[in-house]
Amino acid sequence: MKLGTKVTAFSIVMTVSMIVIIVVVSFLSFRQFTISTEREHIASIAEIVGISLSESMLHNSVENRNDFLAHLASVEGLRTARVVRADSVSKQFGNGLKIEQFSDGIDARVMRDGRPYYELMEERDGLVFRGTLPYVATRSGHINCLQCHNAAEGTVLGAITISMSMSEMLRSAYVTSAVMVLAIVFFMLVMLWFLRRLVKPVITTAQDVQETVERAIQGDFHANIERRTDDEIGQVAVDLNSLLKFIQNGLTTISQDVAQLLQQTPVHEHENLLNSTISRVAGLIDAAHFKQAIEEDETKPEIYRRLSMVLQERFGINHFSIYEIVAGSNQMTPLMVDGEAGAPCRWCDPQILVHAESCRARRTGHIISSIDSPSICYAFRPANDAQDRLHVCLPIIQSGAVGSVLQLVVDKDDAGRVNDFLPYLNVYLREAAPVIEAKRLMDTLRASNLTDAMTGLHNRRFLEEFAETLVTSTQRRKSQLSILMLDLDYFKMVNDTYGHDAGDMVLKALAKTMQASVRASDLVIRYGGEEFLIIMQDATGEAADAVAEKIRVAVESMKVQLVGAVLQKTISIGIAEFPLDSDTFWQAVKYADVAMYNAKESGRNRVVRFRAEMWKDDVKY
Repeated sequence: MKLGTKVTAFSIVMTVSMIVIIVVVSFLSFRQFTISTEREHIASIAEIVGISLSESMLHNSVENRNDFLAHLASVEGLRTARVVRADSVSKQFGNGLKIEQFSDGIDARVMRDGRPYYELMEERDGLVFRGTLPYVATRSGHINCLQCHNAAEGTVLGAITISMSMSEMLRSAYVTSAVMVLAIVFFMLVMLWFLRRLVKPVITTAQDVQETVERAIQGDFHANIERRTDDEIGQVAVDLNSLLKFIQNGLTTISQDVAQLLQQTPVHEHENLLNSTISRVAGLIDAAHFKQAIEEDETKPEIYRRLSMVLQERFGINHFSIYEIVAGSNQMTPLMVDGEAGAPCRWCDPQILVHAESCRARRTGHIISSIDSPSICYAFRPANDAQDRLHVCLPIIQSGAVGSVLQLVVDKDDAGRVNDFLPYLNVYLREAAPVIEAKRLMDTLRASNLTDAMTGLHNRRFLEEFAETLVTSTQRRKSQLSILMLDLDYFKMVNDTYGHDAGDMVLKALAKTMQASVRASDLVIRYGGEEFLIIMQDATGEAADAVAEKIRVAVESMKVQLVGAVLQKTISIGIAEFPLDSDTFWQAVKYADVAMYNAKESGRNRVVRFRAEMWKDDVKY
């Protein structure tokens, strides 16, 4: 119900309620007043009748009492006036006139109780108010009743009944009530008219506010509510206009800034400014949370897995590929395909893996979309049952070049939705790019810290970081490790005689010889100086002995060409087994070192396997 209708209905209900209340109260008040007045009137008449009868008794003219009563009854409004004798009076003076006998039980009760009785009665010609009062013998006052009556003080000598017509008074009451009702109706109409004039600006302003707020909910904050009064209501209109203008300007500025950040066109006039701004800001907040999460991830694969989850859960894309450009080459590696890590190339020609320039997004650094340009990339090779699929490839720029490529594969029905969320996805990729680059640099730095710069082999720090993983893997597989400790014989003489450059050449040649003699799964580590460590996974003792002997022979026959000289060196090798020789990895390494020193002490250029008697607690190795 509208405010104007409420005000009108309220005014009418209040007016009708007041009229009803006033009519009822007036009627009851008039009725009570009339009855009270009639009671006094009847009491006065009864008093007059009593005095008249007493005087008639004193002057011996009692026979005229009937005429007196008849004349009294002719008074306007007086219906009847009669007297009834008590038994004591009838015994003393006789029964009297016929009308002076008991007429009803009320007379008898009044003379018996000595109390007056009043009654409002309904008769044919209207309401009649009857009063029957006792006539009591008394010696006090103007007339001494006991002079004529043989009765005690307070004896009821008779009853006087007076009845008055109420019709005239009721008519007066009705007329008065009607006049009051008309006056109240007139007053209420005037008040209603004044109230309507007073409330009309409030109602109109409220309607304008309602319409303006409804438009604001739909994103339209243009408002021009008319100021109709100079009071608080008028000020509300002015303040609301100012507020909506402020919101409109603020949202427009925010929307433009966010659109610029998203590299998206500003909100169109037909769009809901509020919803669009909220949606865009929410997208930026999600992207910021994503960046915070990937910054706390440890490795690049974790970042790509998180990006994969975003594609599936946030954007509803289930078919996609994430390719990484191999640093320093023209190759690409598929990191994620349809949410599966390390899966083979599924949506593109595998040629792009060995010739990255075949990928148009990699080559140009631009977004490549078959939604807008069908068949734009010839490297897109969907399966036979997915020939109607479309693709969008987004390059991820790292350090000014394409470091990764994200490929989305979608149905034609999803084309519009994909175009809508591409600006938001671009924000995710822009946020991810520097983090991925930082992780790549950290991996490179970490790799350099774990690699011996001269020989290209793993260094001792690598072994310290990898040892726990290596031991855990061996224990899980219930396998064993063969540990070979190797040290060149008389290497110090090379540095002293030919210089450190010659020594470096010998170490490089030794590194290549060792790498050529072991499996790809075996680890070759420069342990320090001319000392090397080889860890063979899942290798039996015989296999370790064979490899060690192979290396010894290869080193013995290895020739290092120097300027004006050719060097040949030998090597001493010690072997220990984990967990056969020791259930502690580092202790097994120490045992291999002990066996290697035993090889040197027993003549060098030989392979020695660790035996328990070689370990002496009082010897510092």
